Parts: sequence; structure tokens; C-alpha cells
Amino acid sequence: MPEEQLVTFGLGSEEFGVDIMLVQEIIRIPPITRVPKAPSFIEGVINLRGNVIPVVSLRNRFGMDSAEETDFSRIIVLEVANRVFGIRVDAVTEVLRLDTDAIEPPPPIALGIDSHYIRGVGKIGERLLILLDLEHIMGGEMDHESGN
Repeated sequence: MPEEQLVTFGLGSEEFGVDIMLVQEIIRIPPITRVPKAPSFIEGVINLRGNVIPVVSLRNRFGMDSAEETDFSRIIVLEVANRVFGIRVDAVTEVLRLDTDAIEPPPPIALGIDSHYIRGVGKIGERLLILLDLEHIMGGEMDHESGN
């Protein structure tokens, strides 16, 4: 049976999943340098072994209230469409396998989050896992820079 392997993380009371093949690494929150005139969802940039990468605040991107950083806060470093960036999350919860037949299309009113950020909802027993479409997380500039 086809399945996906996902990294799951918490953001507020919701649980999200991203394809593990897009995840480069998971790091503690380093100092983040603010960038003037960056879009509001870009928290700033970090230096990761000499590479400067932007960090997206998913809470800001999804219109959620900001939260204090805790010992569980992490940045998930991703590579999507040849671009490397980080997403700040409240906590990384686990790595799991999910049968593709346990994934449903996103509901029409996607839980208060723009539906083009969501590619589906996974069901794991009683849990619902919001599966993110990371192509759109960075906004239009991903399509713009790649010339598409």
C-alpha cells in the first residue's frame, strides 16, 4: 500500500505534517536577524553553517497569534523548488508513515488557513494531521524567481 513519510509538528493546538523528503534538518532556534522591508511572514534570516536562509513564521503566515519561544520551539529547514528556507514551529512531534488512502482532500473551508497552503488532511486514529503544501508557504516570490 502506498504511504508517505512525514515529519509532524505542533503549532498551537493543531498538528501539521510535511513530507520528510523536503526536510534537510531540524534545529533549535538560533539568533534571527530581522530584514528591513521583508514580508511580514518572514521572521528574518539565520546563518546556518555559513548559509543565510530566510525563516518563515508559520503562525504569522496562518494568521495565528504569536507565541513565546519555548525549549520545544524548532526551525525545520526545508528545500522546496531548489530554495532552502526554515519554518518556525512550536514543537516537532514525530516522524511517521501514513497510508495514502488515509489522506483526504482539504475541506472547502480549511480550518481558517488559506486552503492553498494545505494539500490534504491525514487521519491517524482519532488524530487529524494537516498536510502542508510548501510550494506556497514562501508566497509568490518562489514562482517569480524560478521563472515560472
